[in-house]
Amino acid sequence: MSFSFSGKCPKKQPEKGGKMDERIVVPLDGSKVGEAALPYVEDLVSKLSPEVKIEVILLQVLSPESVPTVGGRAHAATPYTEREMEQIEKKATDYLNQAGEALRRKGVTVTARVAIGDASEEIVKAAEELNANMIAMSTHGRSGLSRWAFGSVTDRVLRREGRIPILVVRAPR
Repeated sequence: MSFSFSGKCPKKQPEKGGKMDERIVVPLDGSKVGEAALPYVEDLVSKLSPEVKIEVILLQVLSPESVPTVGGRAHAATPYTEREMEQIEKKATDYLNQAGEALRRKGVTVTARVAIGDASEEIVKAAEELNANMIAMSTHGRSGLSRWAFGSVTDRVLRREGRIPILVVRAPR
């Protein structure tokens, strides 16, 4: 059993020995809504194992932005120090490792990866660099003015990525 994609996505052939390797990138933002895709990934993994060796890459993208500060009437931004960024990255890695425990208990290889930059750009970049077979992510399900005001990382990933299939899960309300 293997992923079989049509359109722009090439079909992957099994390696010698009949097993195939698959990589699924799962972007997480630290929220329960962001984790909504994990049960679907677990279900997919359980259906494909043991014929297919799957690696799940849990990715958290941190903003390079800085800490907002207020001084009088003006709002300014103070860049994170190197030490602060190291602490933030460690906290993100710890979170990703914890989020991947259920998959690890099922024998899945789980890798935690932290990137810094624009979320949609970094998600697509990581998926391409890792030769991912799929991106699985949730959407906050915003609509109307809220969606216009805040945008949607999921929408931007869908617009940027044309070669890798994307599983989009709407988070429960």
